[in-house]
Amino acid sequence: MKRRNFLSTAAVGSAATMLAAPALAQARPTVTWRLTSSYPKSLETLYGISDHVSRRIAEVTDGSFQIQPFAAGELVPGLQALDAVSDGSVECAHTLGTYNIGKDPTWAFDTSLPFGMNTRQTTAWLLYGGGLDLINEFIAGANVRTIPSGNTGAQMGGWYRKQINSVEDLRGLKLRIAGLGGTILSRLGVVPQQIAGGDIYAALERGTIDAAEFSGPFDDEKLGFQRVAPHYYYPGWWEGTANVGLYINLDAWNALPAHYKAALETVCAEALNHCVAKYDNGNPEALMRLIATGAQLQAFPDDVLAAAFAESRKLYAEYAEGNENFRKIYEHWSAYWQKQQQWLRVAELPYDYFTSGQVGR
Repeated sequence: MKRRNFLSTAAVGSAATMLAAPALAQARPTVTWRLTSSYPKSLETLYGISDHVSRRIAEVTDGSFQIQPFAAGELVPGLQALDAVSDGSVECAHTLGTYNIGKDPTWAFDTSLPFGMNTRQTTAWLLYGGGLDLINEFIAGANVRTIPSGNTGAQMGGWYRKQINSVEDLRGLKLRIAGLGGTILSRLGVVPQQIAGGDIYAALERGTIDAAEFSGPFDDEKLGFQRVAPHYYYPGWWEGTANVGLYINLDAWNALPAHYKAALETVCAEALNHCVAKYDNGNPEALMRLIATGAQLQAFPDDVLAAAFAESRKLYAEYAEGNENFRKIYEHWSAYWQKQQQWLRVAELPYDYFTSGQVGR
């Protein structure tokens, strides 16, 4: 009797196995995407998130979902990555929303606003504060959606051929800078310059520009700016954080099975965590090496920061008055910013300020 029961069970199990194989194949369809990055391979962390996402999505889907990454310029120029996703030339891209502010300044919310939130605050706003939903609602008009998948953390204020001692020293300064930081500084007399990362050093060396901001020590070290513009300023108030989104063509996203969408969101969350950790690990030693090879570390004067902050809020108020998309997100973002700063002053900031002051004691 037991033998008959065993044979019956085995028969049912065999039939289930035969049925499960094609069902499993249907559940894991083959999907192949292309990912264009706004960054060259030499920037191992920013480009590295594209490699990370591509490798991990293949691993968690047993190779059924393949994403092939391409560096800036291999498919399209880095600053055109978003356009390529929007028109369906590629399925996805790693880039910054701020590269699109020429079309609408509202795009900046997905990267950062000058004098905005730090990295942890921004991630909280995006994932739990409703920010990501608002951004995806806005960018759906461009036939894209975004998933946070990388971040540089707070950046530096850039490399200058001469010292900045007051607001007056900004007048006529030709500074390579992108995003709303350039718009704000232009109101203080700076002449913003849009120059691709690979061309910045030559422009500084020739004197075509007077200064350049790029990222932080871990990235800046690779570009050698200290040799031609030794004054290294902080903080990079225009990017107290810089969220890198995986921008996805909406048609491609909607065609994905639900479990592939969940897998991609999970892999992007992992890439975000790794990117922040890699910068936090690499920036301290890179800064020490830069100083050892000629970088002169300097803080922006208080009057420069105060003037820039005041202009930032004036600019946002102007955008909100004339741009309904910007107003809707800004009101939400601004209330969240206020709440986060109140908490920061209670616990995180006093703790960090005190412990950092104990170094060397």
